[in-house]
Amino acid sequence: MNPTTELTTELMTEKIACAFSSHRFEVALPHLADDVVWTLVGSDPLIGLKAVKKACERTAKDLAGVTTEFQRQRTVVGEDSVAVDSLARYTDARGDVSVVASCDVYDFVDGRITEIVSYTVELSR
Repeated sequence: MNPTTELTTELMTEKIACAFSSHRFEVALPHLADDVVWTLVGSDPLIGLKAVKKACERTAKDLAGVTTEFQRQRTVVGEDSVAVDSLARYTDARGDVSVVASCDVYDFVDGRITEIVSYTVELSR
């Protein structure tokens, strides 16, 4: 792979990973493999595009009335993987606030996400 193609691929995978981690699922979903596996550490893995898409739809619905502020989002891009470290503040319609630290690790094959491993923890404010 030439350096220009390599850079373009890295930028694309980083963009897709950041979109998913930022709950912009409509951007990321077209880039998921049919047999994608999403493990939310501490829960059973979601296997297959249909299961992951359904979870994303649920999350989007849950966040519909919530203001989300990303206080930190940084990425580490490898050859076939991207890690996204985030700190987000969620404020619901009643003004209740949750602060969540998360790290999502994405594996890519041919520009498509094949696996996601997500670590999340709610922090005290």
